[in-house]
Amino acid sequence: MTKKCYRFFGGFLQAQENWLNRMARQGYRLKSVHKMLYEFSACTPGEVAYKVEFTGQRSLRETQDYKDFLEELGCRVFYKNINLNYSLFKVKFRPWANRGGRWATPLSTYNRELLIVEKEADGKPFQLHTSWEDLAWYYSTIRNPWLTLAVLLAIFALTCSSWAFGALTLAACIPVAFYQYQILSAKRQARTRE
Repeated sequence: MTKKCYRFFGGFLQAQENWLNRMARQGYRLKSVHKMLYEFSACTPGEVAYKVEFTGQRSLRETQDYKDFLEELGCRVFYKNINLNYSLFKVKFRPWANRGGRWATPLSTYNRELLIVEKEADGKPFQLHTSWEDLAWYYSTIRNPWLTLAVLLAIFALTCSSWAFGALTLAACIPVAFYQYQILSAKRQARTRE
């Protein structure tokens, strides 16, 4: 039995991960993903667990190497888009990304900014980042696009004297603050564990 669901989560990675794990607990295993379509097949409830990983800062080669590494560990990995762009000849500049990931095209990592990682549920916690330093680095990779957006919106708000851009700047600062808090918490845990 298969099930199709249409969902769009955008940059809300935790919401997407929670929904996928809820579907797994209900007995549905991810079969394939598309822009907004998730296809599931029936499985034993709780048989698998999911993590959603942001990889938009990496080059195609780095992302593929990471995907191969996860698959060698026995995980199934799916590419997923973070936005809903349907154009063909799109080029995206990511100033916050690694050197090889700054220019994204449909032939590289454009519309493949997320990895959905599936692992057989074995009773152990499912973690992709096993050290506090690694977790702090990961949260900074998620924070940086929001920070770039907040700075650009702030510049627009100041140069255009626009309240609308000011409100958008404040809205973009919410995820920046959230991930900055996560970074500081992870660094504090790393210092505590030393």
